[in-house]
Amino acid sequence: MKGPHDSDIRSIATVGPAPAAAVFAEARSAAGERLRPPEGKAFARLMAFIAERGFDVAPAPGADEVGPTQMAAVYAGVGADLGAQASAAAAAAPSWRPLGPVVMHNGQTYGSGRIDVSGRVAAIAVDPSNRTHILVGAAGGGVWESRDFGVTWLPRTDRMPTLTVGAIAFTPSAPATVYCGTGEGNFYGGLGAGLLRSMDGGATWAVLVSHPFVGLGFYGLMVDPAAGTHLVAATTGGLFASSNGGTTWTQPLAARTWGLAVNPAGGPHAEWLAVCSDGLHHSADGAQTWTALALPGAPAFWDRLDVAIARSNPAIAYAWGSSGGTAHLYRRGSNGVWGAIAPPPGLNTGQAWYDWYLKVAPDNDSQIYLGAIDLYRGDLAANGTWGWTDLSSKSSGDSIHPDQHALTFDPTDPNMVYAGSDGGLYRSPNRGVNWVSLNNGLAITEIEYIAQDYGSSRWLFGGTQDNGSIRYTGSAVWDHAADGDGGDCGVDRSNPNSVFHTYYGMGMERSTSQGDFGSWTWIGPPVPAGYNALFYPPVGCNDATIAQAGQSVFISRDSGATWKEVALPAGLVASAIAVPTTDQLVVGTTNGRLFRTTWGGSAWSAATALTQPRNNAWISAIFVDPGTLKRMWVTSSTVGGGRVFRADDGGQTWTDYSTGLPSLPMNTIEVDPANANRVWVGADLGVYQSTDGGSHWSNFSNGLPNVLVEDLLFQPQARVLRAGTRNRGVWEIPVDGWLAAPVCGTQWTGTLAANAQQQWFTFNWPATWHVIWTVMPTSVQAAAQLTWQVSVQRASPEYVTYWIQVKNLTSAPVTFEGRYAILSYY
Repeated sequence: MKGPHDSDIRSIATVGPAPAAAVFAEARSAAGERLRPPEGKAFARLMAFIAERGFDVAPAPGADEVGPTQMAAVYAGVGADLGAQASAAAAAAPSWRPLGPVVMHNGQTYGSGRIDVSGRVAAIAVDPSNRTHILVGAAGGGVWESRDFGVTWLPRTDRMPTLTVGAIAFTPSAPATVYCGTGEGNFYGGLGAGLLRSMDGGATWAVLVSHPFVGLGFYGLMVDPAAGTHLVAATTGGLFASSNGGTTWTQPLAARTWGLAVNPAGGPHAEWLAVCSDGLHHSADGAQTWTALALPGAPAFWDRLDVAIARSNPAIAYAWGSSGGTAHLYRRGSNGVWGAIAPPPGLNTGQAWYDWYLKVAPDNDSQIYLGAIDLYRGDLAANGTWGWTDLSSKSSGDSIHPDQHALTFDPTDPNMVYAGSDGGLYRSPNRGVNWVSLNNGLAITEIEYIAQDYGSSRWLFGGTQDNGSIRYTGSAVWDHAADGDGGDCGVDRSNPNSVFHTYYGMGMERSTSQGDFGSWTWIGPPVPAGYNALFYPPVGCNDATIAQAGQSVFISRDSGATWKEVALPAGLVASAIAVPTTDQLVVGTTNGRLFRTTWGGSAWSAATALTQPRNNAWISAIFVDPGTLKRMWVTSSTVGGGRVFRADDGGQTWTDYSTGLPSLPMNTIEVDPANANRVWVGADLGVYQSTDGGSHWSNFSNGLPNVLVEDLLFQPQARVLRAGTRNRGVWEIPVDGWLAAPVCGTQWTGTLAANAQQQWFTFNWPATWHVIWTVMPTSVQAAAQLTWQVSVQRASPEYVTYWIQVKNLTSAPVTFEGRYAILSYY
C-alpha cells in the first residue's frame, strides 16, 4: 500500500493449529525483512476471530468447514430479537447515532496516488432495468442502496438477523425482486442467517428462508435469466438450487462451492458451470444434476476456484484457480476443449481463499478480469498471446485499494466496470484505465479498536481492518492517520497530543501531534524473533504509561522511550490489558488467566496470578475501577460458559454475571465512573446495560444496527458511550439522553463598589460542556448597571477555568449573581 508495505511494518507467522493458530511468532527473512503471515493477513485475522470465540471449528484455506456453525442459530435468533425490539423501542429512549466515517480520504493503494476508502465490499449488483440503481453488500455491514449512480447511499438491512453479506442478485426478468445471501463466504461464513428477499428493488427486506442456510456463507447467487423462480446458490456448505423462488432448496453438490456461471439465454436446458473445492462441474438440466469436468493439469484440491461464461459467446468459458500457491487459468474454446493459459506474471496468490474472482467482458469473449490481491485485465490478441494490465496497482495513473472481492458491469455500457475490495467500491468508465471512488456515504468501515481524548467529545482515534488508523475530529469524514492495518491504540490522558497506534504484531508508533498523518515515530518495544503474540496484541495506556503484551508484558513509563519486560508463565499469550493507574497493570490471557504487576519505584513486580474467572476462556476485556482497585470486571468472548464476571476483592473471588445476556461472545466492557453499578457490555450482536452491578441486564441497542460490537468507550464528561463496530464504523449514544433543557444555576454572588471592576474565576468545568455565563444585578436601578467579559483557560487536558471580568457602570455599589446555563454536555 502507499506508505509502508506489510514487509515494512511488522510480521507474524503461524506456529500451530487453532486455538494456537491465533498466536503468531515474529518472523523475518534472512535479510532481516519482516515477512507476511502465511496465507496472508486476512487468514491471520480469521483464525483469531474464530479462536477467541471458542468455536469448535479450526478452518484452513480450502477446508470444507469455516465458521461457528454450532452457534449460527443462536446468532440468528438474537439478531431477529434485536430487530423486533428495535421496531418496538420507545421514541423517547436514548438512541444510537452514527459518527462515521462516511468516507476516508488519502486511503491506501499498492500503486501510485491515494484514494478515498470506506470498508470491505463483498457483493455488487446493478439493476438490469436501471443502471443508476446499485446495491452493495458490505462484508459485515449489510446491504446498501444507491439510486443515483453511487452519489448517495442508504443502509437497507439494519434490522435483519445478520448484517453479513456474501451475494446479491437481481431477478433479470423482474428486477424489483432481489435476493441477498447472508454470511460472507470469504470471512463471516458461519454467521449466515439465511436468504433475504426484497420485492421493491432493495429498499426493504425480509428473511425468505433460514433453512438450509443458517451457519453457511454465500460466495455466489444467480437467478436464471429465463426463469425468475429458478435460483442457484454457491455456499460454504455446497451448491443449492431452488425452482420455486427460493422457498425450498435441494443440494446437488455437497463440496464447498465458490462460483457459478450460466448460459445467458437461461432456461431449463441451459448450461450451468460450478466450481467447488473438488474442481469444475457441469449441468445441462437446470442445475439439478452435475458432472465433474477435468481441467488439464488441474490439482486434486483447490484453495479457490472461479468460473465464467462469455455473455457475447457462450461457447467460450474460463476457469481461474489457485492451489498450493500456484495460479491456474483455463479457457474453453469454441470446440469445447479446455486449455491452460499462463496467468499474469507477478500475480500474488497468498490470499486466494479470501480475495479471488473471474469475470468476462460482456461484449468481448477475449477480455477477462482476474481478481486476487490485485485486479488484472487480460486481453487476447489475434496472434493468440495474452496481454495483462494491472488495473489496481499502477506505477502511474489511477490505482484502487487492494484485496479484490467483487466485480460487475454496467447493464448497458460494457466499458463501465464496478470493483469491490477491502477499501470499498470503485467505478471505471473505461475498463479499468481510470477509477472513481463511490465510497462517500458508504459507512462500512470495520473498526477494531477505538481510543479517545477525555477532554474532547469530538476527538476519537481508531484502528481499522486494512484501512489504517483513522481519526475523528467532529466531522463524519474521518482523517486517514496512518497506513497498514490499524490495530489497538491509545491516547495519553494527561497529554492528549501524544497518541499511540499499532499495525499488527508487536510494536507501535507514537505521534506528538494528535495523530497527524506522517507524524509517527516507531518506539518498539524491542521484541525478539520468534516472540509469540496475537495478530492484534492488546495495548493499554494511562497517561505516559503504555503497555503491549504477547508472551510477556512490555511496559513503558515514558511514552515508549524506554521499556521494561515482565514475564508471563511459559505458553501463555496476552489477550487483554487494563492500566487502571500509572503504577498498576492487569493482563488477561487467551486461556483465561489473569495477572497483576505493580510499579515499585524502580521496577515492575513479577506477574502475580489472580484467580481465574473461567478456565480456558479467552479474556476479551478487563476493567479495573480506578477509584477502588478491588472492583474488577472481566469479559470473555469464548462461548459455552460465563462471559461477564465481577470481583470485589482485587481478583481473588469472581461471580458470574452473565445471566440475562444472550449466549454470544462478549467483546468489551465499560463502567460509568459516576455510578460503579452501571455497566455496559458489547457483544457480537448488540450492546447491553446493567444498572445494578450485573444482576440484571437489558438491551441497550436502540437505533444500533444488528452489527458486531468490537470496542466500547465512555466519555464521562459528555456522558456518551461510543461503540466501534465491524463494518459499520463508530456509533454513539447519550446514556442519559440528550440534555432536553439548559441546566441553570448561580455559581457565586458578588458586590462591586461604585465604578469598580473585578475579576472572578470558577474552575474544574469539563472542557466538553457548552456553558453560557450571565452576570445579573440583584439591586434595582433605572439605568444599565453592569457589563462582563468571559475568558476561558484550558487549565488541564480535561477541564477549563472561566475568568469573568465584571464592571460596575454606576456610581453606586451593585450586588449581583454569577449565573451559568449548561446548554450541552457535548
